[in-house]
Amino acid sequence: MKKSFTYLLWAARLVAAIILLQTLYFKFLGQPESVYIFSMLGVEPWGRIGSGVVELIASVLILIPRTSWFGAALGLGVMAGAILSHLTVLGIDTLGDGGYLFFLALVVAVSCATILWMTRFQWGIIVYRFGQRLSGKQTVKPVSR
Repeated sequence: MKKSFTYLLWAARLVAAIILLQTLYFKFLGQPESVYIFSMLGVEPWGRIGSGVVELIASVLILIPRTSWFGAALGLGVMAGAILSHLTVLGIDTLGDGGYLFFLALVVAVSCATILWMTRFQWGIIVYRFGQRLSGKQTVKPVSR
């Protein structure tokens, strides 16, 4: 593997994981900004705590090279929900932050998408084989004697 590929993959992993881990402070300790956001969405406190747990799991999986693709998929799903919430309910500027939280969600989403693209050969085989099993096709033909 080329060094530039490895460096870019690790940069995407670290950016996504650091931002996801940093926001846990606000979610788990019930900071007013976080409580406001999830109250506006109508899912306070369980949505706040649940999303925090999912983000914690995603960030840990992202930092493990073998599971980074799964953590990135999980993180991208959570960020898709966050971005959609900002665009539909919360607005881009939440509590006068100038769009900072929306920007962080975009950065994490782009980082997770980058991880998924760069690890597509790891998870692509798994998805392909899973699709074959669902369709009833065998991956390897049995040897007949």
